Amino acid sequence: MLDLSGLDFDKGGGVVTVVTQDAASGMVLMVAQADRDKGSTNGNTQKVVSLACDCDGDVLLARVVPNGPACHTGSFSCFVGPEAMGDAISALDATIAGRAMHAELDRAGASGEATLPESYTAQLLEDRNLRLRKLGEEAAELIAACADGDLRRATEEVADLLYHALVALRAAGGSLSDVQRVLARRATPAVATRTISKDGPPPKERKK
Repeated sequence: MLDLSGLDFDKGGGVVTVVTQDAASGMVLMVAQADRDKGSTNGNTQKVVSLACDCDGDVLLARVVPNGPACHTGSFSCFVGPEAMGDAISALDATIAGRAMHAELDRAGASGEATLPESYTAQLLEDRNLRLRKLGEEAAELIAACADGDLRRATEEVADLLYHALVALRAAGGSLSDVQRVLARRATPAVATRTISKDGPPPKERKK
């Protein structure tokens, strides 16, 4: 755990700057100010995975697991553009998350701003049958492209399938970060264990 005594709160008038980053995707989420007790909040939460301070002790990097959008506008990240997204797939997932949040706000009548024109992503999120049908169609098209050995078409179909899979996952309550955590866990080598009795290892079988 980070030792708060090493932070320079005086330099910032009693606060330090906190940059939050999605622990799974590397996406930069937001910049906030925090005092010794807490930071300001917009109502959404982020589970802190780790904290690291900069060389001057007045800025913190918080790697987090986000629970909802980080931005007060309803966007997944306060930063706009691919440079903040970590990678293209993270940017796509963030866009899908934003569409889902706007759809929820519109249903609740609490968006406080002009309703966005309904997008294809919003249609998929709202229509379960359409969402699942398109997921199946994209998977079938990928299989056909791979069977034909068509690299260009197969690559495009993978992109289409990833998009529809991320939308379906979001509708089920998940996100790309959940998938990345599963993949990271699977990539960790399992530690082989062997039980040895107090009498020592069993004798080797002799070849006959």
